[in-house]
Amino acid sequence: MTTPTKTYKYYWEDFPAGSVREFGGKTMTAEEIMDFARQFDPQPFHLSEEAGKNSLFGGLCASGWHTCALAMRMMCDAYLLESASLGSPGLENIRWLKPVRPGDTLHVRSVVLEARPMDSKPHVGLLRTRWEMINQNNEEVMQMEGYGMFRRRDVAKPDASA
Repeated sequence: MTTPTKTYKYYWEDFPAGSVREFGGKTMTAEEIMDFARQFDPQPFHLSEEAGKNSLFGGLCASGWHTCALAMRMMCDAYLLESASLGSPGLENIRWLKPVRPGDTLHVRSVVLEARPMDSKPHVGLLRTRWEMINQNNEEVMQMEGYGMFRRRDVAKPDASA
């Protein structure tokens, strides 16, 4: 008995080098910023407005890790959950460029920098992508760059792995 093959909306071929996608749109609240901080990054300037005012940030601001998690959620909602994604071997860098504050509305711009088949697994394509988190003033607040692996549309995999 053969198992039906899942059909995805997006494969590696749908992300050519140079392609740009913009997606998301999330307005931050003080409660969300403090909730995330209490669970994952309990530094004072993420936990209260008062502590934030007494920091070099001058007010409550979101954890950079919160910003990264939001970018990941926006990617999932925009395309990743409908794609033939095989995960990621990692990020090369993350930069937090401006504080994210309550009331900021964030979206992501994704730029594919490189797209190539993997030498070791020709049925898998590798993408190197830069994700830019942008606020309502068109200011870049975060940038991260890394890799994603996706199944190729018309290349059969040699066995059941990956």
